[in-house]
Amino acid sequence: MPFCFGQRHKIWTKSEECPCCSLSVKIVRMRNLRKADLFNQTDCYVSLSLPTASSEAVRTKTVKNCKDPVWNETFCFRIQSQVKNILELKVYDENAVTKDDLLFTVLFDVAKIQLGETVHLTFQLNPKTQEMLEIEFASESIPVPPEKIVTNGVLVSREISCLEVLVNNRWMKKQPSEKDFLFSVKGSYEESQTLSLGSSWQLVEPLGFHYIKYSLSELHVALAEKKPHFCSYASGDEKKDCHASLTIPLDSLPFKEKVAVAKDETINLYVKSNDWSRNLDVRLEFDLCTEEKNFLQKRKKFVASALKKALHLEQDLQDHEVPVVAVMTTGGGTRALTSLLGNLLGLQKLDLLDVISYITGSSGSTWTLSHLYQNADWSQKDLSRPIGEVRRHMTKCKLSCFSLESLKYYDKELKLRKQEGYQISSVDLWGLLLEKALSDGKNNHKLSDERQALSQGQNPLPIYMILNIKEDYSLSEFKEWVEFTPYEVGFLKYGAFIRAEDFGSEFFMGRLMKKLPESRICFMKGLWSNVFSYNLLDAWHSSDPTERCSLRCTQHRTVDVEGDEPSPPSRSHELETYLVTPECGIMGIIRQILTERVMVSKFYNFLKGFQMHNEYLQSKSFCIWKDRSFFSVSRLSFHSVAGSWKAKITERQEIQY
Repeated sequence: MPFCFGQRHKIWTKSEECPCCSLSVKIVRMRNLRKADLFNQTDCYVSLSLPTASSEAVRTKTVKNCKDPVWNETFCFRIQSQVKNILELKVYDENAVTKDDLLFTVLFDVAKIQLGETVHLTFQLNPKTQEMLEIEFASESIPVPPEKIVTNGVLVSREISCLEVLVNNRWMKKQPSEKDFLFSVKGSYEESQTLSLGSSWQLVEPLGFHYIKYSLSELHVALAEKKPHFCSYASGDEKKDCHASLTIPLDSLPFKEKVAVAKDETINLYVKSNDWSRNLDVRLEFDLCTEEKNFLQKRKKFVASALKKALHLEQDLQDHEVPVVAVMTTGGGTRALTSLLGNLLGLQKLDLLDVISYITGSSGSTWTLSHLYQNADWSQKDLSRPIGEVRRHMTKCKLSCFSLESLKYYDKELKLRKQEGYQISSVDLWGLLLEKALSDGKNNHKLSDERQALSQGQNPLPIYMILNIKEDYSLSEFKEWVEFTPYEVGFLKYGAFIRAEDFGSEFFMGRLMKKLPESRICFMKGLWSNVFSYNLLDAWHSSDPTERCSLRCTQHRTVDVEGDEPSPPSRSHELETYLVTPECGIMGIIRQILTERVMVSKFYNFLKGFQMHNEYLQSKSFCIWKDRSFFSVSRLSFHSVAGSWKAKITERQEIQY
């Protein structure tokens, strides 16, 4: 299906200095709290989580067996005002034996609290029973330098600090035993690292942690044992009480102390933090990349010449008169593969193939494109030959795909992929099966190699499309497009792109942290296939679209609630306050079964660390693609499900892609 492309919104990345401020949240009380147990009142406590400020959740004390618990506890957060800060308030019933019961969650947009004001809000959790939660908010400036952020109006990259941990071990025993220490910084790129110490002559390399500079982070140190037991003391001071672990706030650095790990055993621990300045490796723009713009300029010559011939024009077209035309194809496995080849051959016979600037495809169509673009001049040659080659592979016996020799080859390639740093899955095996079925042997072709077929504008630009979908949701409830080209991979929705050869590598806050070898094209075919992206809930919706609402009882119930105190006029970038009530146990189990996708492939999230801009809803580019559901978006994690990506936009630092 040919169509003309519209122009993208040109929103440029900008760097700016923005001050941080302090937010204090006082949990005052609750009224008319429901009974969580049959015989007793609720043993209630409130958990607070603000992931954009800290990866650690904090909580109030537990008020036992009380209908109207009172806390009057205050918690402080350091926030960046240009970031969308969503405070999660979770009310729990504490249980001595079983897991604590989550009663409900309140999601509150901190942007409603203006700098320098104190606001007392009462949230009506259940109007019928007059169940209410009272909270007091206050925001004030703090004496810290402004933070340098980079943003495209949707995503925000914040300043990063590099924490350096130096350990000098000095054992008092004559024959020391080796001990493993676990160092961790929640919310950092590294998360946790283990350090083994044994000999006093052992040279220990410093550990490094990269974390958001203005977050309320802490370094946790503990023996990597079930019952760690050590304490710290400053030089010249008496020993303090022993603790299960040592916690060092990172805003109190540098830190230099002796740490006692056992009787007569000490280490010298030195921790310091430095600013870590480095340009972004993720492109935060909604415009085309430079390479694609250059390609379009070269492609215009082919398009203008083809149009002049097809339309019998007497004069050459000017640059501004040359349209950008694309062929959009759908999926369908081998049916899509053969159909696209036939359509391209028809366009070639009509002398219209050079009129096209883009070809987009998904699922089986991507198998065709990735095959054609191994030839740098495929559109300038007769397509009958590649069609005959595909016909040969389609009609050959496929039993060889399951021979002992082939199984050994699959095992070898999967082990090699795991050694390269990828998390292998059955989807990778599916890609190897496609390679065996549709080619004569191992194919070392990669997506970035297809740039050779675009170097002179001699072929249309291929765009491989897949759906990014959310775990525990059907396609009708959440989906967003991801595009792969020989130049870049990224989300037009967020205006975030990386180089094609960097897909699968590890990123943090837009910086490339660990480079992995680029995947071979067979593994990309497995990813693009979309064959396993449907779950049982999708099948239910496909069989009877009128029944899409019938399983809503398995979802969390979400309603808008607002405080009863007067507030300033609402601004369009502010989100409503939401009350989320979890589904009952049996419905949660049903939901888990219906949304389970068996074949899941995991890729590292190149958006890890990014936070949403406070006014991201004002971005026209984002609103074109925005989702119907509300999510707390301080962290983004993505799974690949066969040809689709399973995305979870969450407040937690899960984070595996």
